[in-house]
Amino acid sequence: MEIKTKCLVIGSGPAGCTAAIYLSRGSLNPVLVAGSQPGGQLTITTDVENFPGFEKIQGPELMQKMQDHAKAYGTQIENDTILEVDFSKRPFICKGEKNTYIADSIIISTGASAKWLGIESEKKFQGFGVSGCATCDGFFFKNKEVAVIGGGNTALTEALHLTHHCSKVYMIHRRDSFRGEKILQDQVMKNPKIEIIWNHETLEILGSENNFGMKSVNGIKLQNTIDKSEKTINLNGVFVAIGHKPNTDVFKNHLQLDQEGYIIVNNFVRTSVEGVFAAGDVHDKKYRQAITSAGFGCIASLEVEGFLRDKY
Repeated sequence: MEIKTKCLVIGSGPAGCTAAIYLSRGSLNPVLVAGSQPGGQLTITTDVENFPGFEKIQGPELMQKMQDHAKAYGTQIENDTILEVDFSKRPFICKGEKNTYIADSIIISTGASAKWLGIESEKKFQGFGVSGCATCDGFFFKNKEVAVIGGGNTALTEALHLTHHCSKVYMIHRRDSFRGEKILQDQVMKNPKIEIIWNHETLEILGSENNFGMKSVNGIKLQNTIDKSEKTINLNGVFVAIGHKPNTDVFKNHLQLDQEGYIIVNNFVRTSVEGVFAAGDVHDKKYRQAITSAGFGCIASLEVEGFLRDKY
C-alpha cells in the first residue's frame, strides 16, 4: 500500500513519539513507522524513575502512554520497518516491509542499540540486574557491589558514575589496558571504590528467580583470557558498557554519517539532506536519555513545521 504524508516519523521511542505528538497538534497528520522494536530501548527497561511526571513507571508502560498520546491527537502508527529510502528528491520515498511511504519531510528517530555480550544469562537478567546504562539504573544499586564490563570511554564513564551510588565497582576488561581517554583512565585508577580486573571475560551472569518470575543477579563468573582459569565474584548488578550501535544501516549513502555510524547534524537536528531531520540517540552519542531524546523530538517537529511552511 502507498501512504502519503506531510511528515514521516521513523522510529517509535521517546524522540519519535514526542515528535509525532507535536506534529499532530500542529495539524500535520504525521505517519509514524514503529520499526522492529516498537517503543525503543525503554521497552526492555523495568523501572524508570527519572522521567518528569512519573516517580516510578515501567519502561514499556511509559512507551505505551507516549504512543497512545500520539494516537489520541491523530498520529497514524504503522507496525512496519523501513528497508529502503530515496532522499535524492522530494517527496522522499521510504519502502517498508508492508507499505511504501511518500513524505514531504522526514524525522529519523531510530535510536541506537546497546552492544551486548551475547551470552544466554545476560539476556535472562536484562532489566533484573543487567543494564546497559549506568545513568538510567545506577540509583537502583545504592550501596551495592556491581561490575562494569568494557574498556573504552563508555565503560570508564559508567564506572565513575556508579561510584556515586555503589559501595564497590569492579571493572572487567579482557585486555591489560584501557582504550579510553587518558584523563578518564587516571580518574578510574585513582578511585578507591573501583577495582580493575584485567585480562578477564565474562562466562556467565549468575542469579536467581523466584516462583513469581522475579529475578535478581548475585554474581558473575569470569575466565582469565591468558591462562583460562575461572573465578566467581559475588555482586548485585552488571553493567555492559562495550558501546552502542546507531540504527542507521538503511541510511548509509543517503545521509552524512560519522565513523561510528551516527547521523551528523547541525542546528541540533538538521541532517545533510534538506527536509530530513534526526532526533535522539540516532545522533546523540553523549547523553542517551529518554528525556533528552524527547527534547530532540520536540525540536525536530518544530523544525519540520518551519520547513514545510517555507517550502509548501
